[in-house]
Amino acid sequence: MPLFKRNPFGHILFLKKMIIRIFGLISHGRYRKFNNLQIEGSEILRSLPERNVLFISNHQTYFADVAAMFHVFNAALKGRDDTIKNIGYIWNPKLNFYFVAAGETMRSGILPKIFAYAGSVSIDRTWRSAGENVNRQVKNSDISNIEKAIKDGWVITFPQGTTTPFKPIRRGTAHIIKTCKPIVVPVVIDGFRRSFDKKGLNIKKRNVLQSMVIKEPLEIDYENESIADIVTKIEYAIEQHPSFLKVLSPEDAEEYLMEEEELNKKREFWSS
Repeated sequence: MPLFKRNPFGHILFLKKMIIRIFGLISHGRYRKFNNLQIEGSEILRSLPERNVLFISNHQTYFADVAAMFHVFNAALKGRDDTIKNIGYIWNPKLNFYFVAAGETMRSGILPKIFAYAGSVSIDRTWRSAGENVNRQVKNSDISNIEKAIKDGWVITFPQGTTTPFKPIRRGTAHIIKTCKPIVVPVVIDGFRRSFDKKGLNIKKRNVLQSMVIKEPLEIDYENESIADIVTKIEYAIEQHPSFLKVLSPEDAEEYLMEEEELNKKREFWSS
């Protein structure tokens, strides 16, 4: 690889590789030593094409979810079956690998800015900014950047746009799917909310069983399925449809109900 070869976003690939290696070495123990990451579906990753793949996942922390996927995906591509043992896989990582993230999150400090170079496709959320609800237009540049990333390689997106469970799926993800027609692979994670703080930078609890399940690609009729149909399909695929509430773990159910109680208090205030 030429030393200063760049990807479609202008990032120097050699520098991106070094950042992934360093963050990989630092974060590996979080999924192997302090906590145990249980993986299913590594063989599915090895069957995917090099480009035009969109991963959809539920979201539990800002950074730990994505970091775990960097480990799992690269380990699988190097022949590991449902394990991230022997971190040698990080030496030559997949570089056309991106994740969609809120721009304000990736600009919130030096560490997120460095992490963004590892593969962030930063967007400005249309519904939330600086902790406040907003209502603004989608930026065409954000859409084109996601399309550019999908065309170049693999992209992870969190279609709820929040770490709070069972929030609605953002319709923008369905629009991207109909436009780009990628292979859509669902990923379901659990345990990250209990083991890390909200940002996913600090370990909150040790000896937590974390899990990541990579499912078979969705069957989607890109031409004939409606946006609403695709949204519903995503809800079920990443196990965030309201019907899954009854199978929540006690810890997640308690956290969800507490968050809803806080929201209800705010609603009472504004309706008074």
